[in-house]
Amino acid sequence: MKKILVTGGAGFIGSHTCLVLLQKGYEIFVIDSFINSSRKSLKNVLKIVDEEKKSSFSKKLKIFEGDIRNKELLEEIFNKSRSDGNGNGIEGVIHFAGLKAVEESVNNPFLYWESNIFGSINLFDVMHKNNCHTLVFSSSASIYGKNQTGKIDEYSQINPINPYGTTKMVIERLLEDLQRSFNLTWRIASLRYFNPIGAHYSGLIGESPIGIPNNIFPYITKVAFGALKEVRIFGDDWPTIDGTGVRDYIHVMDLAEGHIKTLEYLFDNKPNIINMNLGTGKGFSVLELINTFENVNNLKIPYVFNSRRSGDVASLVANNSLAKKLLNWEPNRSLRQMCKDGWKWQFKNPEGY
Repeated sequence: MKKILVTGGAGFIGSHTCLVLLQKGYEIFVIDSFINSSRKSLKNVLKIVDEEKKSSFSKKLKIFEGDIRNKELLEEIFNKSRSDGNGNGIEGVIHFAGLKAVEESVNNPFLYWESNIFGSINLFDVMHKNNCHTLVFSSSASIYGKNQTGKIDEYSQINPINPYGTTKMVIERLLEDLQRSFNLTWRIASLRYFNPIGAHYSGLIGESPIGIPNNIFPYITKVAFGALKEVRIFGDDWPTIDGTGVRDYIHVMDLAEGHIKTLEYLFDNKPNIINMNLGTGKGFSVLELINTFENVNNLKIPYVFNSRRSGDVASLVANNSLAKKLLNWEPNRSLRQMCKDGWKWQFKNPEGY
């Protein structure tokens, strides 16, 4: 089975994707700085798959602590992948590594440009020199402009409104240049996903933000546990069903499976570059999310309304028809399942990892 490098593999989406890769028999190499993640996530990934498969998978997961801005470390990982006497070296990369807090990016754009873009340039350069040209890039729906109507497809306006989104857009442009210059070699997919929430049903891996969460769902779970007083809802006067913002929430396991479907699609087809939305195609308001969480888990979530945040939009929902068509992929876990699994993770791990 092929060897895959996963950058940022200990993070929320990365750890769930590593789990699915191991379940499918891939050998994976993970590089992670552990600045915003924990080694325990990968230990728990192994625990899940070992129990499922009734054997040890530790030899199929190799972990390297470091930053993708360290080109020497990247070279070392590629070299080690070839020196184990077990077939070829790394044949594909799933690239999650990078900083992702919107507010932090506004306050420190230098950090985001230097970390996300310089790190990605390093990675792509090392890949190219090591004859590895298959890449799944973790992009974001944040690259789309704010004046959108209806569901957003891959041809919607690209106009990010914060430095985080801008770095994702710039990396996508770089990948387009790479594919144009070396169009007989590179197989690239940029996955623009919307709002991943939930956790693996075991409750052993999930989202573990450091400090006060930036995203709505971990904020809800921390309020449910009593770690935070109440959920702040930014705006009650949006042109939506109940005045609160509407978003496309997708279960993190559906998202992880979408990454593997994408990787296998790239391996099976000619060199090309594709941009794809990964979402459910269904929008739920913040109040609908809170009400669903309350009903599923038999809890009460106190909330207050604040004024709108600069840069927010009324609705952000994916048109996911391209991913369905190309990948034969269908997100099948409901919002209720997301709320159930996400609360199980928080309840079992009140302090995160």
